[in-house]
Amino acid sequence: MANKEYRPTVSQLRTFVTIAENGHFGAAAQRLGISQPSLSQALAALEQGLGVQLIERSTRKVIVTPVGQTLLPYAQATLDSIDAFVSHARGARGGLVGPMNIGMIPTVAPFILPALLRQLSETAPSLQPRIVEEKTANLVDSLRQGGLDAAVVASPVNSSAIRSTDIYTEEFVLVLPEGHPFGGRRDVRVDELEGLDLLLLDDGHCLRDQVLDLCRAVPGSRDPSRAVTRAASLSTIVQCVVGGLGSTLVPLSAVAAECDRPGLTLATFAGGAATAGRTVSLSYRSSSNRADDFAVITEAVSRAYQDSVVDSRRVLEEKIAAAGSGAEAAESADARGLRTAGRS
Repeated sequence: MANKEYRPTVSQLRTFVTIAENGHFGAAAQRLGISQPSLSQALAALEQGLGVQLIERSTRKVIVTPVGQTLLPYAQATLDSIDAFVSHARGARGGLVGPMNIGMIPTVAPFILPALLRQLSETAPSLQPRIVEEKTANLVDSLRQGGLDAAVVASPVNSSAIRSTDIYTEEFVLVLPEGHPFGGRRDVRVDELEGLDLLLLDDGHCLRDQVLDLCRAVPGSRDPSRAVTRAASLSTIVQCVVGGLGSTLVPLSAVAAECDRPGLTLATFAGGAATAGRTVSLSYRSSSNRADDFAVITEAVSRAYQDSVVDSRRVLEEKIAAAGSGAEAAESADARGLRTAGRS
């Protein structure tokens, strides 16, 4: 029977949330840095005080009861509020202080992180960023469960529990084997992708889904998802292009890191990002009270992106210029050959 005067402690709420997120008493105890008996006692005290069962215990797994599922978001929101309170108190005048878990997808993290971490060290020197690189679905799941404070993603998150703020839009760049006739072009149309053997990332990468959406927008086009060759990283995909296995699309921010190598040529789309591109956003729980903090993170990510693409634009222009020079040289050689043939 519930005690009407009962109010749970922060420790009890954190115990419940941690057990629910980890699905295991041992893992939850380790994460909280306490013993399993202490963990069990805290959960039992919470359940007794509320008069409801939150967790079903068994020898094999932990199950959150229906009542527990209903109360879990409120417990998470309460802990978010407390963490925000403590963070602002430590900062005296507010601001970003202490640890913050930030998730990033693999097609963003390697290319903007150096600039982002520099930005954060300047704008929020007391912040302790902890970066988690994962696919979108895993980031969103961890965000919902409280494992992350925010996540940088490139696909819409359709959930009332998650709020998103757009940060930047970037164009896709077409990566081709050296000597490809598309090399150096700035006016590629989406319907011309139909004639290319496009290489894709593995399932779960939002970049794969975005490329497939582009191809499906062209009536009668081949489905690149049926290709045998696929990889877990952009680096591997680009190496396959160097080896002549096909072509691919990469975000502009990846060009300097992945495409500044021999054996490749580049091209861009007519219309730029509006034709073929993606929007990167910062997502966080709607229940969080750290909107001001996340606005600072959003601005830092935006500046980091702008800094990181400077080298990518340089590499892009060099590759396009080189492709143009190669084409002119080939035409000149053909012309000389015709003149020689005419004299003979």
